[in-house]
Amino acid sequence: QVQLVESGGGLVQAGGSLRLSCSASGYTFSNYAMGWFRQAPGKEREFVATIIRSGGATQYADTVKDRFTISRDNAKNTAYLQMNSLKPEDTAVYYCARARGSLTITTITGYDYWGQGTQVTVSS
Repeated sequence: QVQLVESGGGLVQAGGSLRLSCSASGYTFSNYAMGWFRQAPGKEREFVATIIRSGGATQYADTVKDRFTISRDNAKNTAYLQMNSLKPEDTAVYYCARARGSLTITTITGYDYWGQGTQVTVSS
């Protein structure tokens, strides 16, 4: 069965960095695009970043562009989200998800499997 497990969340001061990992299993990882989403308390889940199956193309939400970098290692069945220059408004539970296809997509409905999430808290 498809499983996605996030790790790497935690508490960090504003301006700091974190690297999230998403370990995938139960399917051919290199066949699917991957995405990261986040959900803050009382808010809807929102798109953060997505990467094509080959890793050759990415898309970002405007709020994280130039601060976050999505990447993947198909040999390790793992996707990453490097987060730099973190702000208190980045505080949320971060989820990785598998896209339904091989191309990048920014909408929640474009994803069919989700991890359990990892908490990121940025203090001011």
